[in-house]
Amino acid sequence: MLKHSVSNKKFECGTDEAGRGCLAGPVTAAAVILPPDFKNELLNDSKQLSHNKRTLLRPIIEKEAIGFGVAHIYPNKIDEINILNASILAMHHAIDELEKVEFISVDGNRFKAYNTVPHETIIKGDGKYLNIAAASVLAKTYRDDYMSKIHEEFPMYNWKKNKGYPTKEHREAIKKYGPTKYHRTSFKLLPDQLSFEF
Repeated sequence: MLKHSVSNKKFECGTDEAGRGCLAGPVTAAAVILPPDFKNELLNDSKQLSHNKRTLLRPIIEKEAIGFGVAHIYPNKIDEINILNASILAMHHAIDELEKVEFISVDGNRFKAYNTVPHETIIKGDGKYLNIAAASVLAKTYRDDYMSKIHEEFPMYNWKKNKGYPTKEHREAIKKYGPTKYHRTSFKLLPDQLSFEF
């Protein structure tokens, strides 16, 4: 069972990102502050949930949260500052949407200080703490919605299904049609594998 928070402070936010390993689209982060009495047996790391369960959870999180924020960092900025820095920047922008933050619990092992607010990084935190799990659900669903929207503009890449991840179908479509304005040019596509430039 997931724990409520790391610090037990009322205004602790959990933050997580989605889309870090994609070839196209933004990296998206969310930050969520849940009330102390929040409970939901369904909530878990978004990767462990079906699309339907994430869709069900999103309005519950948005309604019951003390506060939440979501931010996209787009491919041109990802290419400029690299995907790690872009992921952290997205988290910072999501936290900017919150009125008050006393502590930040971060999924993963890398983060840059947000003003003077104390933080802690937790590997696989989205499977350990409710506020990080909630952030993972919002980040994933908001990014999926964005990818489904731009799919209509470039349907040959099937982003509605693969969400920009490096599936065989997506890589073959890049070889056939070339990259779009939504692709990350710093992510080099090789014949059978991907090489990430940092």
